[in-house]
Amino acid sequence: MESALLSSPRFLPSQNRELGGLLGSFQSSYYGKVEFHSRSFGGRDVSMRRSGNRIVASVLGKKVKKDTVIPDPDYRIPIVLLGFAGGLVYTNNILPAAPVGLLGLLLLFQTTRVRFVFDGEALEVKIGDQLEESEENVFVGGKNRWKYSTFVNWELWWPNFPILVYFKETQTKPEGQVHFFPVIFNGKQLYDVMVERAGPSKTSGPKQS
Repeated sequence: MESALLSSPRFLPSQNRELGGLLGSFQSSYYGKVEFHSRSFGGRDVSMRRSGNRIVASVLGKKVKKDTVIPDPDYRIPIVLLGFAGGLVYTNNILPAAPVGLLGLLLLFQTTRVRFVFDGEALEVKIGDQLEESEENVFVGGKNRWKYSTFVNWELWWPNFPILVYFKETQTKPEGQVHFFPVIFNGKQLYDVMVERAGPSKTSGPKQS
C-alpha cells in the first residue's frame, strides 16, 4: 500500500497534476527529504524513499543486529608468571618456581587457543582462529555458551592490569552459577563489550575515562 501511495503522483491524469504536486509536498515533509516528481530524477526518488523507510523502521523500533566481537589475545599474564618463575629459579627457589612456571606455561598455551566470542545474544567460549566448538564445561557441565539475559552480575579484576573476569548466570542452574576466567584477552576490549552486552558491573570494576 505504501508503494502505491509513493508512486501515485506519476500516474495522475494531467488535469490532476496540481493535486499530485500537493501530495508530493506532503511526502517530502514526511520523509524529511525534498523529492522531485520528474521522470529525469527517478533514481533520486527511489533513494530518498528508501531513506524514509529507514527512518520509519527506526521509529517503529526495528532491532539492529549486533556485530560479533572477539577480544584480542593478551599474553601479559603468562609472561609475568614465567618471568616470576625465572626469578625464583635464579634465586634457587626451585620448589615455588615449579608451580608458577607450569601455570605460566598453561596460560600461555590457552592464550593461543581460547577465544571469547560475543555474538548478538550470548557469550561463548570457542577454540582457535577457526572458532571451533569447545568441549563441555568440565566443572559444571553443559555447553560453554551463556545468554546475556541470564547474567546476574560480573566483575573484572583489576582495572589497570586485569587478572580475572567473573560472572554469575542463571542459565546453568536457577540459583546461579559462578564462573572465573583468567584475563588472557585485551582487558579494555573485554570490559567494553561486557558493559555493552551484559550491562554495567553492579559493584566494583574499571572506571571508564
